Amino acid sequence: MAQLVKRAFTFRFHPTPEQAEELSRTFGCARLVYNKALEERTRAYTTEGRTISYVHSSAALTEWKRTEELGFLAEVSSVPLQQALRHLQTAFTNFFAKRAGYPSFKSRKKSRLSAEYTRSAFRWKDGRLSLAKMDGPLDIVWSRPLPEGADPSTVTVSKDAAGRWHVSILCEDAIRPLDASTGMVGVDAGITALLTLSRPIQGVTDADGKVVNPRHERADRTRLAKAQRNLARKQKGSANRRKAKLRVARVYARIADRRRDHLHKLTTSIVRENQVVAIEDLTVRTMVKNHSLARAISDASWRQIRTMLEYKTRWYGRELVVADRWFPSSKLCSACGAITASMPLHVRDWVCACGAVHDRDVNAAKNILAAGLAER
Repeated sequence: MAQLVKRAFTFRFHPTPEQAEELSRTFGCARLVYNKALEERTRAYTTEGRTISYVHSSAALTEWKRTEELGFLAEVSSVPLQQALRHLQTAFTNFFAKRAGYPSFKSRKKSRLSAEYTRSAFRWKDGRLSLAKMDGPLDIVWSRPLPEGADPSTVTVSKDAAGRWHVSILCEDAIRPLDASTGMVGVDAGITALLTLSRPIQGVTDADGKVVNPRHERADRTRLAKAQRNLARKQKGSANRRKAKLRVARVYARIADRRRDHLHKLTTSIVRENQVVAIEDLTVRTMVKNHSLARAISDASWRQIRTMLEYKTRWYGRELVVADRWFPSSKLCSACGAITASMPLHVRDWVCACGAVHDRDVNAAKNILAAGLAER
C-alpha cells in the first residue's frame, strides 16, 4: 500500500532581471527581519529577563513596517518575512531542547540566500508557478515531473554561491513500498573503499563487496587550487575578486553535485536489493577532528550516506538497523568471535587464531550485520 510523504522537488530556474531584483530584495529583507528579531529577543532576556515569543515578534514586524527607517519591508511579500520569524522560533525551540546551539545572526556574505513562500503567497496553475509581488511565472527547468495531481504546500526559492537559482516545491507524493526481499547486508564505511558490503551486489560492488571511492574532491583538486590561487591574487572589494570568488564556488558546486548524484544511485541500489541494511553509528563530527583524515572523511560524506539510507528504507518498506559505535567490528573475528587486542589502521588483512583469513573491511561489514540483527 502506497504511503503519502511530504517530498521536496528541486529545480533550476532562470529569473528575468526584474524577478531576480525582487527576489534579491526579499532575501535581504528576510535576513534583516531574522536578525532584528534575534537581537530583540536577546536584548529582552539579557536586560529585562523577559522572553519574546513568535507572536510578539510578528506584532513587532508590523510596527517596523510603519516606521520610516524600515518602511521598505512592506514593499516585498510579507510571507517570507513571517517565515523567517517562524524559523527563528524553531531555532530557539531546538536550543532550549538542547538539540542545537544558541541561534546566530545571518551574514549577508555567508548565509544561504533563500525565501520561503506558503500557499497564500504563490499561485500554482497548469504547471506554472507565480510568486507574490512578482510579474509572470518562473521559467523553471523541469528536469523531472512532479507527482500526478501535485498540490504544492510550500515553495522555497534560493540562490547558491555559484549564482544558480533553485526552486524547491514541497508536495505530497505517494510512494509504493518495494516487494519484500530476503537480502540482508552490513555496510562498513571507509576511505580507500567508500563502502564495503558484507555481500557483493552485482553492478554496485566488486567481487569482494567493495565500492570504489570516486574521491570527487581529489579529482577536482587541481582545478580548485587554481581557482583559489586566482582568488587570492585579487584585490578585496573589486569586481574581479567577485568574479574569481564565483569561479571557486562553481568548482565546489560541481564537486557537491557529482558526489550527491553518486550517493543517491548507490544508496538506492543498496535499499532495492536488501530488506535489512545494517550500518555503524559513526561519530563523524568527532572523527573529522583528526586533521590527517578530515579531508578524506568529508569527501566520503558518511553523514549524507546515512541520511539517505534512513529515509529511503523508511519510504520503501525496508529496515535500517544501527550497530553501537563502540562495537569492535574490525577487531572481532566473524568466524569464531575472538577479539584481537589491537588493530592499527594500516593493517588491512589479518589472520585469526582460528585460522580464518580476513579482509579488514569485509570482516567489519559482516560483524556490523550480525550486531545490527542482534539489536533489532
